[in-house]
Amino acid sequence: MKSIQLDKDYLQTLIAWRRDFHQYPEVGWLEFRTSSIIANYLHEWGYDVKVGKEVVVGERLGVPEQTILDEYYERAQQNGAPQQWLEKMVGGYTGVIATLDTGKEGPTIAFRVDIDALPITESEDKKHSPQHLGFRSKNKGFMHACGHDSHATIGLGFAQQLMQHKDQLVGKIKIIFQPAEEGVRGANAIVDSPLLDDVQYLLAMHIGTGIPKGTFVAGTDGFLASTKYNVTFTGLASHAGAYPERGKNALLASAQATLALHSMPPHSDGVSRVNVGILRAGEGRNIIPSIAEMQLEIRGETTEINAFYEKQVEHIIHGAAAIYNIEATIEKVGRAISVPSDTKLAHILAKAARKTTIEEVIEYRNFKAGSEDATFLMQKVQHNGGQACYSIIGTNLAAGHHHERFDIEEDDMLSAIEIWLNTVFQIYEEL
Repeated sequence: MKSIQLDKDYLQTLIAWRRDFHQYPEVGWLEFRTSSIIANYLHEWGYDVKVGKEVVVGERLGVPEQTILDEYYERAQQNGAPQQWLEKMVGGYTGVIATLDTGKEGPTIAFRVDIDALPITESEDKKHSPQHLGFRSKNKGFMHACGHDSHATIGLGFAQQLMQHKDQLVGKIKIIFQPAEEGVRGANAIVDSPLLDDVQYLLAMHIGTGIPKGTFVAGTDGFLASTKYNVTFTGLASHAGAYPERGKNALLASAQATLALHSMPPHSDGVSRVNVGILRAGEGRNIIPSIAEMQLEIRGETTEINAFYEKQVEHIIHGAAAIYNIEATIEKVGRAISVPSDTKLAHILAKAARKTTIEEVIEYRNFKAGSEDATFLMQKVQHNGGQACYSIIGTNLAAGHHHERFDIEEDDMLSAIEIWLNTVFQIYEEL
């Protein structure tokens, strides 16, 4: 089949969707508006759409409190979320999976995009494009600062354009709109959905990550395994001047634990990371602090290295608590594993990309940087005998990921969709 290239005018549709998502960012398990709008479009285009508990079947980590869930559900209603889909997501079950079953014999190919935002206040600098073009975040304290607004748009655009080639398709196409990637929480909660049991090829993609505009990395390896924790140290308050001996100092225990965590030795089998990102304690200078709250993460080059540090974290935290005769509770709020992309599928993606206007195609790259929970989905497909691949589409970034002035060049969304469309037919050719 000849290469598929999209009309450049279609970019305006993509821009409108992306800027709408950008104005209403929703963090993990709160993507009520985003998911219900996506589901509504997919249904209108003829997909079999599943949402809510049909998609999110496993344990959810890091779920917001009920009052927050209720607040954002109501906010989604006020901001135009289609009610028929919204009501199926009550409680934060915000995953969406769309299936196109051609009824013809052929492979089942799945495409995964993430859709959640970050708890970051977006810049009001006039040089920041969303500010001066009028699509800055309207949800105070939240922002699409990692490109997931563009990922959701790429998934939608791919779904719409795929229908233009429906008569040429075989087998099944599934498109996964995954919630709660930030903090690596969402994929593990949907991986056991029976909707994913028959997937033979899984493709995921990220925009940016330092890859320049016009470049496509077909396959990556090296996403770090990771575990995210919330820790609470509980001691006993006391007057610091009158009865200091009666107090049990949670602040000191948390500080001791922080120093010890950051003193863990490196691992001989590969790279590792640790970061205590939040530490809060105390109510006054004359009060022995009774409560301390910590948020931390660990990462390892392999799942095994990360598991080693998981044990060390528990020893250190409980040990620090024991020194000060206080209690410590540890909650895992996110988790990712390390899984390599399949080189055969990366080769197919590279062939497809070379049929588009992409200037440079890198077939495979080791990528020891952040963590990504699409690895759970990749692992499932690979264990079932299929192939999975994680790709990166380059763009010029206004600022780095997770920065208040993060922004992409929107025409790169068009390139991403073209690559995925051509990949479908390249897979058919390789069968």
